[in-house]
Amino acid sequence: MHMPALPEMLFGDNVLRIQHTDGFGIEFNAIDALKRVNNLQDSVKVACAQEWQESRAEAEHSKDVVKRYDWTYTTDYRGTLLGEHMQIKVTPTTDRIDMEKLKAREQIKFFEDVLLFEDELHDHGVSMISVKIRVMPTSFFLLLRFFLRVDGVMIRINDTRLYHEAGKNHMLREFSTRESQISDLQHVPPAIYTDPNEIAQHLPLKLTECEKLELPETATQAETSQSPQWRE
Repeated sequence: MHMPALPEMLFGDNVLRIQHTDGFGIEFNAIDALKRVNNLQDSVKVACAQEWQESRAEAEHSKDVVKRYDWTYTTDYRGTLLGEHMQIKVTPTTDRIDMEKLKAREQIKFFEDVLLFEDELHDHGVSMISVKIRVMPTSFFLLLRFFLRVDGVMIRINDTRLYHEAGKNHMLREFSTRESQISDLQHVPPAIYTDPNEIAQHLPLKLTECEKLELPETATQAETSQSPQWRE
């Protein structure tokens, strides 16, 4: 990983995998998420950063000079594509996930929330990434969320949303970054700084990228009018 330290709580065996019976699919795991962390420079320069790095190195009995790296573990990870002979094709799109459809009351056949890693930044905040999925009779929806709070400095949320509707030969993936300095959140009660769902609506949108994940033709052509046969 080329990192001087890993997150305090790293769940390396945790994985959420969506895979077709033909072998292709997408999965979300902690190691690949960490590979997207910038290990060459600090992401956030604050007074506590050097103190944090030095204490971490000391705790791990490191004799090396503390290396510069993104001690917040910020990652723009969007999932890992699966498949040896067939793989999902990713292309930019203007299509968006229909969030109104997701608000419709529908039976949830399967739900899971998986934590990939978490670090309390030496009591200066929190950095964590988790992925959750819900499967309904006509679709499934997944949210991968990286949440960063550096106390007194900033809050950042990187979201990856993945949606598949039964009968369609593709999935839609939306990646977004929201971020704000704490000094710009004076109008927001500090009590909700710790709640990603609550604070997200108060963070300015910095980036949005939408992609269409097209299923391999050889598989979709073999399907009937039924939805593709996914397994979790």
